[in-house]
Amino acid sequence: MTPVATGRRLRVGIAGAGAISRFHLAGWRDTADIDLVAICDPDIDRARDQAVGFGIPATYTDFATMLAREQLDAVDIITPVATHAPLTRLAADAGVHVCCQKPLCPTVREATELIASVGERVRFMVHENYRFRPHYALMRRWLSAGKIGRILHARMTVRSASCYTADGTEPPLLERQPYLRRFPRLLIFEVLIHQLDAMRTLLGPLVVCSARIARVNPALAGEDVAVITLAGADGMTVVLDGNISAPGYPPLPVDRFEVMGSEATLIYDRDRLYVEGAAEEPTYFDLAANYQVCFTEAVRAFVHGLRSGQPFETDRLDNLETLKLMEACYDTAGRMP
Repeated sequence: MTPVATGRRLRVGIAGAGAISRFHLAGWRDTADIDLVAICDPDIDRARDQAVGFGIPATYTDFATMLAREQLDAVDIITPVATHAPLTRLAADAGVHVCCQKPLCPTVREATELIASVGERVRFMVHENYRFRPHYALMRRWLSAGKIGRILHARMTVRSASCYTADGTEPPLLERQPYLRRFPRLLIFEVLIHQLDAMRTLLGPLVVCSARIARVNPALAGEDVAVITLAGADGMTVVLDGNISAPGYPPLPVDRFEVMGSEATLIYDRDRLYVEGAAEEPTYFDLAANYQVCFTEAVRAFVHGLRSGQPFETDRLDNLETLKLMEACYDTAGRMP
């Protein structure tokens, strides 16, 4: 497919003006040589609020109408997961390139059908921003450089109070995205899919060996606790342990990721990255600032791919492998106890 010409400003439309859209929009605002020309949301007031905040000239309630009128080069789809496939198909039919928020589809089957339907008609990237978190990017460089030797074992814990109910208050995640209360698949599908993607990137191909899910908050339809074991190449063992109803933790998930190699152990713990026992000082990260950074870098990676013709870091085919891992966790866990 011919790359989008360098030197011509990209005309970009946004689908979805919900809570997470402001991070996408800030990323687009800080990316060179693009024009945000329109935003679409069924709630016109939400669309207008974001349009005013980010200087977007046109607002719509209908995605097809926006495509027909605005002569877009690309769209960023930031809508509920059930709408991703139909909106992506409309964009592809209009010859408009797509960046789509994760998860791509509710199931692997639907994602596979969507990818086949779009084919090579347009460029198609999934907005999986954990790849672009500075701490994971640095871990990837260190592991690729052989800083700890051959990887033997890894364990990640993920904790937050995003679904913890205290004194009858609404949990932070459900206050921001109330529809998640009804999701039959919650923690792995909505949160740990990020960590699964990061682990794939850092450790190589993985397969699910076992998974157990549970529910701490009885107001939820889905799970808020999961313990997953995986296997990698050459006997590598991996554990992913998540809980998003953990009292005392912040609303946004914090990670601890320990990677034991044949020569040293690499540890990322909340805001610092270090080699256990090494003389060098840890590298620290500003988590609040970096939350936006990964959105911005994902947007820039999409634009770079359109301009250069190079493969996307989170191409739809690559992301399909993350969806397969996610679904394998549920298949292995079976019914919630």
